Parts: sequence; C-alpha cells; structure tokens
Amino acid sequence: MKALKLCFVVAFTLSAMTISAQEKAKEKTSKAQITGEDLLGLKSGADPKKANAGVAGSSRKKGRPVVFIIGDSTVKNGKDNGSNHQWGWGHFFTDYVDTTKVSVENHALGGRSSRTFITEGLWDKVLSAVKPGDYVFIQFGHNDSGSLNMGRARASLKGYADNDTTVVMELTGKEETVHSFGWYMRKYAKDVKAKKATPILLSHIPRNMFTSKDSVAVIRNSEGYGLWTKEAAATEKVPYIDLNKLTADKLDKMGKDAIQTLYYGDHTHTSEAGAILNAQTVAEGIRELKNCKLKNALKK
Repeated sequence: MKALKLCFVVAFTLSAMTISAQEKAKEKTSKAQITGEDLLGLKSGADPKKANAGVAGSSRKKGRPVVFIIGDSTVKNGKDNGSNHQWGWGHFFTDYVDTTKVSVENHALGGRSSRTFITEGLWDKVLSAVKPGDYVFIQFGHNDSGSLNMGRARASLKGYADNDTTVVMELTGKEETVHSFGWYMRKYAKDVKAKKATPILLSHIPRNMFTSKDSVAVIRNSEGYGLWTKEAAATEKVPYIDLNKLTADKLDKMGKDAIQTLYYGDHTHTSEAGAILNAQTVAEGIRELKNCKLKNALKK
C-alpha cells in the first residue's frame, strides 16, 4: 500500500512539474511575442514612441498618415532615452497627437546638418517611405556652420541664394558640391511635395543665450537660418513654423533662472522639460497654420 501511495505521489508530482513547465514555456513565448509586437508598434495599446526608431514607415497602420520628423540632436538626442539627461522635442511630439489618426516617427539624428542628412543617405531612407497624405517636419540650422571640407565637414553655404561651390573633402580626397542652406531646405520641400505629401519647415530652437549679459531677452535667429528657412518655405509655398521665435517668446517671460532648467550640459541641448516645452510649441504652431489638416489630428 505504501509503495502504491509513493508511486501515486511521484506520478502526480511529475505531472504537475510537466504542466508547470508547459505553462512557463507558453508564458515565455507569449511575453516574447508581446515584446516583439511592442517594439514594432503593432500591438494595440503599445507605446507609440517605441515606433519612432527603426525602418521609416514601419509605424504606418491601415493607411493612416505618418508624421516623419528629421533634424539634429535638438530633435532627437543620442539614443532617444534620456541616458545623458538630454532630450529632443521629437520624442515628445507624439504626446500631442491622436495616434488613432496619425503615427509619428522621429528620424532625426544628432550632429547632422541640412547637408549631411542628405549626403549620408539618411534622407533617401526617409523619403522612400513617404506616401501621399503624409507630413514631414524639417528642422536644421544648429550644425550648418563650420568647415565645408575639414573635420566634421558638415557646413552648408550661408544664405538663401541658389549658389554652390566644389570642395575636396579632407577625409576622402573626393570632390563634393556644397549648396546653400536655403537650397537644401528647398530640396527637402520639393522632394516631399513630389510625393504628394506635406513638408513643414521649422526654424531651429533657440539656444540658452541672451542679447547681452544683463538682458533677459533670448537671442532670436530671425536674420540667419531662421530667415532662410522662412524664405525656403515661402518660395515652395509650404507651411512654416517659426519655432525659434515662438519658443524664445516663452523663455523671455520665464526669466534666466527658470530657463536654465530647460537645458542640460550646454547652451543648446534641452533637458526633458525643455524638450517637452518645444514639442508643445510645435503643436501650438500647427494649430495656427492655415489649411493644414494635421491640426485635426492634434489632441484637444
């Protein structure tokens, strides 16, 4: 009898262990599937920001428009996870749109200029995914000064005019034709329009810099890259948001001490609070655009 009971106990225990192992295996598989779906932004209720990185157009669902964002580190900083305490506004723009109407993909990359985003092939990857009805936000200017052919060699020619020059690149020894900042911004707009999508040009965010040591007025970029961006938008008859002015107007009212909390590490890169402020300002700028259907996808 004892032997029989012992066999029964052993059999029951083995059966329970088998069932438990099967359940754990199913749970592991289920979790792996969910994680994979989340990373692709396909699972209902998944964090839409997780679809920001990766293959352009991968967030598109059921033919809904995609909002593509391109720019520099003030738009997308580092790995886009705040590990260095710096954030770009493109990460938080998703918070201001109804993701059942549009999806948002942030393809900006730190250190890039209007010129190098094209020459490095980054623009071709984004443009290939743009479809009729989509939107493309374009913000450059922070990295468009400096050397044309030495070191990082990312500068564009200053100004709006349709001029260019040929330089020999220090790194490769090859020739490259460099255009004006205005030419590059017009190219972006033309390329997007050719896809029957809507380009929206933005002046770059203001730096944590003031008109004088004792002033509380933030320096505007109304005579440089901001102006040239505005002229490009006017020429191509596309929407323009003066993000530089709109944000600077807010900063002026905050005072220097409060402004310091909006930047981290230097006078250019924003903290989380600063990036959120800029994203909110972009949304406000969209609301003021005429004949722009994207405003219908903004959260009320």
